[in-house]
Amino acid sequence: MKLSEITCDAIWERLKPAYMSARDKNDWIRTADEFYERTSFPNYIGAVDGKNIRIRKPNESGSQFFNYKNFFSTVLLAVADADYCFVSVEVGAYGSSSDSDVFKNSTFGKLLESNKLNIPEPRVLPSDAEGLSMPFVFVGDEAFALSEHVLRPYPNKKLTFLKRIYNYRLSRAQRIVECTFGILANKWGIFHRPIDVKPDFCDIIKACCVLHNYVRKNDGIQFDDTLYECPLESVEPVGTRSSVRGIAVREYLAKYFTSPQGSVPWQYGKM
Repeated sequence: MKLSEITCDAIWERLKPAYMSARDKNDWIRTADEFYERTSFPNYIGAVDGKNIRIRKPNESGSQFFNYKNFFSTVLLAVADADYCFVSVEVGAYGSSSDSDVFKNSTFGKLLESNKLNIPEPRVLPSDAEGLSMPFVFVGDEAFALSEHVLRPYPNKKLTFLKRIYNYRLSRAQRIVECTFGILANKWGIFHRPIDVKPDFCDIIKACCVLHNYVRKNDGIQFDDTLYECPLESVEPVGTRSSVRGIAVREYLAKYFTSPQGSVPWQYGKM
């Protein structure tokens, strides 16, 4: 093992328990409250997305690491919190893989599917005391499958007023993880060029992610709402399956966002 590999592995193992540890129910509730304060999206506990990390073409890999953007990459799958910190990261999937497949096959995705993430029981939405209890959710873009705990936008461009408002509210919230990726890349110059490492050596990327959390939490965190300008009609349909429960949760939230209880004045300025 090279010295660089030993160093990155040591950074990850040393910092992960304090700066990217598993969360309990109280942690998730606190995260949901922070997200609601900053994005007005209720019961929201994490933004999920995949980022293609440029790598040099691995030997004898064919087109496995060649992605739809026409470069070789491995996928960094991440969940971000309201402070632009990583809750969970997994690295190493082929660049040709879809975010939905990467998430489904990830450790985090499997723990979510088997209800082992300590997610709290559903609760009513703010100002909706007479309404139904809704589950805590992660939000993703159109590449992710809709389920009870993972929300995605409505597909297609010709949408009703209600669905357009929902898409705007969700997209605005989901941008958290995209901004987190941007902060990561701007902080660590290694992401500005193809990384010349073997695909099975992912510790350099994981080390950067946990160092990102360390720097954010020790240098101070400032939230900037100006990062959340999102178009209403940018969602393309993607062939992922939706669960019945996920459809019901999305429908309820869409109605909530246009009700007196859940609407906010600024959402109509984007229509």
